[in-house]
Amino acid sequence: MSEEEYTPLSSGQDDVETIVGPSVKVEGDFVSKGNVVIEGMVSGSVKTDKNLRVEEGACINANVKAENVRVAGEVKGNVQVKGLLELTESARVLGDVQTKTLVVAAGATLHGNCVMDEERAAKTPKRGRAKIEVEEDAEVEFEEERELELA
Repeated sequence: MSEEEYTPLSSGQDDVETIVGPSVKVEGDFVSKGNVVIEGMVSGSVKTDKNLRVEEGACINANVKAENVRVAGEVKGNVQVKGLLELTESARVLGDVQTKTLVVAAGATLHGNCVMDEERAAKTPKRGRAKIEVEEDAEVEFEEERELELA
């Protein structure tokens, strides 16, 4: 990916509609149409039509849906992003991720499945096992593991 294609989500306060401060705890369904910054704790679900930033020290115990997401804190739940998901070096995500573009900094932690661009993911070859019958006195050597495309 070239530098022109990747623009990191700024940590500035430009165009931020909602900030959940470091001493704030929100429980329930959090819904917004604007940019959101989480510095505190949110439990339930988080949905925004725009960008979401999870700052270092913040904790989200919820499923997340947004246009773009930058995680520097912790997310425990599934993350669904239409555009860019950026995990900084302090990020910790425990859940499945679905995104078009994923940027992971060294040191970030992701425990879960990751699907990037569903159309391409659906065409990815699947791994499987095949039973091979070999004659009793045949010499067989296996040099490498191969992926098979399964129907």
